[in-house]
Amino acid sequence: MNQLSTRLLTGRPESALLTLPEKVLQFGTGALLRGLPDYLIDRANKQGIFNGRVVVVKSTDAGDSGIFEQQDNLYTLLIRGIENGKTVSENIISSAISRVLSARQQWPEVLACAANPLLEIVLSNTTEVGIQLVQEDIRQMPPSSFPGKLLAFLHARYRVFHGDLSKGLVIVPTELVTGNGDLLESIVLELAHENNLEYGFIEWLENACTFCNSLVDRIVPGQPSANQIASLQAELGYEDQLITVAEPYCLWAIEGDEKVANVLSFQQAAPESVVITTDINGYRERKLRLLNGTHTLSCGLAHLAGFTTVNAAMEDLEMASFITHLVLQEIAPAIPYSLPPGDAEQFGRQVLERFRNPAVEHRWLSITVQYSAKMRMRNIAVLLEHYRKNQTPPRYFALGFAAFLCFYRQADCPIKDDQAAYFIEKWETLSAKDLTHTVLADKELWGADLSLLPGFEAQVQGFVAGILNSGARTVLHEFLSKDETKSFANTPA
Repeated sequence: MNQLSTRLLTGRPESALLTLPEKVLQFGTGALLRGLPDYLIDRANKQGIFNGRVVVVKSTDAGDSGIFEQQDNLYTLLIRGIENGKTVSENIISSAISRVLSARQQWPEVLACAANPLLEIVLSNTTEVGIQLVQEDIRQMPPSSFPGKLLAFLHARYRVFHGDLSKGLVIVPTELVTGNGDLLESIVLELAHENNLEYGFIEWLENACTFCNSLVDRIVPGQPSANQIASLQAELGYEDQLITVAEPYCLWAIEGDEKVANVLSFQQAAPESVVITTDINGYRERKLRLLNGTHTLSCGLAHLAGFTTVNAAMEDLEMASFITHLVLQEIAPAIPYSLPPGDAEQFGRQVLERFRNPAVEHRWLSITVQYSAKMRMRNIAVLLEHYRKNQTPPRYFALGFAAFLCFYRQADCPIKDDQAAYFIEKWETLSAKDLTHTVLADKELWGADLSLLPGFEAQVQGFVAGILNSGARTVLHEFLSKDETKSFANTPA
């Protein structure tokens, strides 16, 4: 028996929690799911509210799902940080996950879960590029795309229960995509038609299943470094290869009605963290732009300037100045959504405080995964809104965008981006000036010709040249020393 299981038997959770029925099918094994939805389900189970566990589908070959089995699907969640001015340090052994199935190797077992009459919910986090239409036969074992896998599963459930409307599922994607539930539903329906699935199933899909838009907000970094794991395991007194660290702040906003709230009954255990409402756009916009958008516009610059983690960058006066000004002076006033007066700035200052959390080792390189897709989804609408309101380019935004371009040329690590070949090819064939113009003018990439924005191309070109010639750290220093608003940027969040 492993050390985590041994500790479990003498501590928490109680053995009864390990026999609760599977009520959730989850696509994804990542830290965010373990640190937010699975945490909330575990919290509810321990209060005797939800009383259900999560069967997880591992969709990719990355990582080692065997670790879950070795640890009896238990993992330790460490909540660290500052909340309401008080230090938070909480260790939780989570028993939310019942088992982990490999889609590639155990697809028949995944489909067998469709026959579980107690199953109520489907969750997912397959990154921003996961919810995409892939023309495919869903009878593959398994389908290649996440929507294809979901459709095959739902079709299996429809057939095993003969179209019983009471056996529909509430489907809550957590991918950071605008209208993620609506988008997923539209793709699943299109795939159903393309696969010539029976009309009765499509009718069941539309009437029995509920796709919810949702927004998750909690900083849950990926795998801690080897040094951090060693330190944490020494603190805990046992080994855990699935240690997950999260900040205290936790919000899951879900678009739904009373029926959805009844199914997602785990929200009763944490009403301050799970908000079920008919409109989540305000929550989504402020988080997408101020937290995620800031991450995306800062990660390239921070990495090229030599910073490994978000906290390390926030401890440096110049990087902290850059990030603070970017958040409060350029992003907050240009969120393309009407928020209550002062809400964007208040949330922005809260974000800056969260970035300074020394207990969360959030690495900049992990934020660069699918860098270009994140840049488009999180930041381009802010750029266009800025120009709708102003006639001058956002200079901090421009520096962040220039570093984004330079990252593909100067990265000293594997680039995990589906568009990486596009940028690398441009760097190999074009001058820096021509590359900047070509990329900015690419409507297919951005949905708009960014080279037409007055002054923006010249700003980006100047910063790209500076980074290539002098390095990101020097460019940042010189930029801040000349900036008239640096005194504001240095003010505490």
